[in-house]
Amino acid sequence: MSYHKISFEVKEKIAYVGFGLNNTRSMNTLDIATMTELASIVEELHTKSSDLTGVIFFSHKENCFLAGADITLIASLTTESEAADKSEQGQNIFNRIEDLPIPTIACVDGVCLGGGLELSLSCKTILASNSSKTQLGLPEVKLGIIPGFGGTYRLPRKIGLPNALDMILTGKTLRADKAKKVGLVTEVYPKENLLAMAPKFFNRKNPSHSLKESMKELATENFVTRKIIFQKVRESVLKKTNGFYQAPLKILDVMDSGMMKGRTSYLAGEAQAFGELAISEQSKNLQHIYFMSEGVKKYSGPKSTKALPVLERGAALGAGTMGGGIAWLMADAGMHPIMKDLTVEALNLGLKQSSSNFAGALKRKKISPDEFERRQRSITAQLDYSGFQKVDLLIEAVVENMDIKKKVFAEAEKNVHRDCLLTSNTSSLSVEEMSKALEFPQRFAGLHFFNPVHLMPLVEIIVHSKVDPETVEALYKWVLRVKKTPVVVKDGPGFLVNRILMPYLNEAGFLLEEGVSLKDLDQAALNFGMPMGPGRLLDEVGIDVAVKVAKVMYEGLGERAHPSKFSSKLAEKNFLGKKNAKGFYLYDEKGKVIGPNTELDDLLPKERKKMSETEIQMRLFLPMINEAAAILKDGIVQTASEVDLGLIFGIGFPPFRGGLLRYADSEGLDKILAALQNFSSTVDKERYNPSQYLIDLVENKTNFYEKAK
Repeated sequence: MSYHKISFEVKEKIAYVGFGLNNTRSMNTLDIATMTELASIVEELHTKSSDLTGVIFFSHKENCFLAGADITLIASLTTESEAADKSEQGQNIFNRIEDLPIPTIACVDGVCLGGGLELSLSCKTILASNSSKTQLGLPEVKLGIIPGFGGTYRLPRKIGLPNALDMILTGKTLRADKAKKVGLVTEVYPKENLLAMAPKFFNRKNPSHSLKESMKELATENFVTRKIIFQKVRESVLKKTNGFYQAPLKILDVMDSGMMKGRTSYLAGEAQAFGELAISEQSKNLQHIYFMSEGVKKYSGPKSTKALPVLERGAALGAGTMGGGIAWLMADAGMHPIMKDLTVEALNLGLKQSSSNFAGALKRKKISPDEFERRQRSITAQLDYSGFQKVDLLIEAVVENMDIKKKVFAEAEKNVHRDCLLTSNTSSLSVEEMSKALEFPQRFAGLHFFNPVHLMPLVEIIVHSKVDPETVEALYKWVLRVKKTPVVVKDGPGFLVNRILMPYLNEAGFLLEEGVSLKDLDQAALNFGMPMGPGRLLDEVGIDVAVKVAKVMYEGLGERAHPSKFSSKLAEKNFLGKKNAKGFYLYDEKGKVIGPNTELDDLLPKERKKMSETEIQMRLFLPMINEAAAILKDGIVQTASEVDLGLIFGIGFPPFRGGLLRYADSEGLDKILAALQNFSSTVDKERYNPSQYLIDLVENKTNFYEKAK
């Protein structure tokens, strides 16, 4: 029989099964056609098994063994029974691989995730290449589902319960060396030797377990110990997720209740759980985010007719915390950056920041000590423009002052080559106005990173009227290259994320002025799913910075952005937040919260106002939805998905809700509009005055995402 998706041939009594045959896509996935062919091949292997020495599974696609099940297939599932049936079909195929009476080996080079790892686990041996591209994991939890092809059954039996729980509940991936260390992979070889070495394992017996491994397995098999493990892990999951995410808890239920069951009974429970989760609203929201994230990996803006600038050398103009973070990013990408500032103190602060970022990667074993030294030393810290003629990308991160920025750019432009791209990390100032300081504004744009640079994935690329298409496209591709998420936005007060964030923070100030307690305010936001409350967030941003941005927003947007006076009062008292250890909260020398700042009591109303958690949440989030509608009307971005991607990756808007505007659609825009109209008449006419864009959506009986179609 001939196959289209999978190669199958027998050479010297060894069956070779190769994925990715005729695959023009970047990754191999387990779509319906591939699974159908695999089922047929496995049955053929059973028929021929008496004539075979063993079976080797491999991939024709470089750097990808199997990236898992086709996500579009999962997204198409509409009923629990349909989803459970698809899970059972995959389980049956992998069971048949596991039941082959001959040695089976998975030769993993590159990506081996989800269903790809589950297939590998059904083999008797897993070998892996030492390529940096090789990674093994079960990331299904990130899509709000459970591994559905036997992963939760086989992984604990392969590497022990604690290690398996760590992988399955976090979706973390392991490099080949780490996978060997935990017992997931038997041996690691250079990719060129992987297939050639595989036959040597056909007659090799499984190595005897060490005493440590034997004790670990004994502990896992002990009923009492196992219950303690599950209890502790459940407590940890609830602490990290606040119980918002269904999938980790369902995974724990399945694994806990099934540990003593046989394969058939266990897998039935796994399939049922997969069916329940796959069609849940939460999983659909997380799948939605996945597709948005994948979609942004392809540049879809105006294509350049000219060759794109080559961005090999970088420079951060302005050091400190932000400049140091940007220099770290460039160094991590091999750009050998220059970091320039006016003082040695500022440069030292920048170097301290970059070193701290690299030290974190070293601690997590993402880089070696040699790589740490090499990358940190690749940053040149200096007080002048020497060497800037070789720079291809300059990112400015000086103080948020238009006159200073204009002066800096006019000076910098004279010290770089003609094709160097000049960018500003401004968080609120007009890039249109900034571009007027340049002789060649077409090579200039905003490039807004979020703090801290090493943790926040979003980068806003801000365009203006004179920017060239090749500048935007080159910056977009560079942002992807440094593993960040780009969103192209037009110039305007606060751009995308800060423009929507400021009404949220501003309304928090008004609520405090009305007598709502800081505790109730922050708790309401946390219970909605935000990573921190507005008080904590203002401390992180810097209360003085928030006051400046609020002023810019007010000047640009008018009365609906009229700022609360509360943050200004704090700034006047020198309560600046985390930067000086005193804001809404107090902080220790390591930046950890040690309690609320009780000195705020003198600035708050003496009488506390008790407000329901739901009303507090509505007061905080309705202005954000309203401002997002205004942003779409103004054309700052074009689609609801760009808004949602920006807020999820820029401020941590709860992913399980699918994004701000997907959440609004699910609640019903007619209800959102009615609530805004109510607050407009009872709280503040201007701040809650509904956007005409939102009114039009309701009148036309559509919503944010349907409008985008």
